Amino acid sequence: MIPIKEKYEQVLPQLLKILGLKNRFAAPRLVKVVVATGTGKRRDKKQLELAADRLAKITGQKPAWRGAKRAIASFKVRLHEPIGLLVTLRGKRLERFLDKFLNVAVPRMRDFRGFEESMVDDTGNLNIGIREHTIFPETADEDLKDVFGLAVTIVTTAGTRDRGLALFRALDFPFRKL
Repeated sequence: MIPIKEKYEQVLPQLLKILGLKNRFAAPRLVKVVVATGTGKRRDKKQLELAADRLAKITGQKPAWRGAKRAIASFKVRLHEPIGLLVTLRGKRLERFLDKFLNVAVPRMRDFRGFEESMVDDTGNLNIGIREHTIFPETADEDLKDVFGLAVTIVTTAGTRDRGLALFRALDFPFRKL
């Protein structure tokens, strides 16, 4: 289990060769990881705080509340009402989270056969949807009454989809075999 930072340093020469680059600073790299969740129909203050607490345990950082940008009467949503939580991880926290995510949480996903290549967008970022937050070991022992999903976005400097895929493959992200 090699930490992601050391793995990047090991594969950088190969990545430069694959992409046809001469300068190591032109190679794509990981910038940040954004972990987000929606609070859904939870109106109870305790349930909202519980979701925030669990997200803080998973990421190691206190989440920021995100409010509704507009009021939608049919969904009973008011302007600036808290409807989601967001955490942005950079630096050491990014490395720790990705190591834990790839080596501990992903193998615990139910029916996991690898990430789809279509999860990489046109700018080279990887967008992963997780159905249950209980795949993380910090929340596994708690009661399973309130299970929520997460959206994990791994942001890179790739710029294009092909360069992003090359970076993720070099870092041994588990992509589905065709």
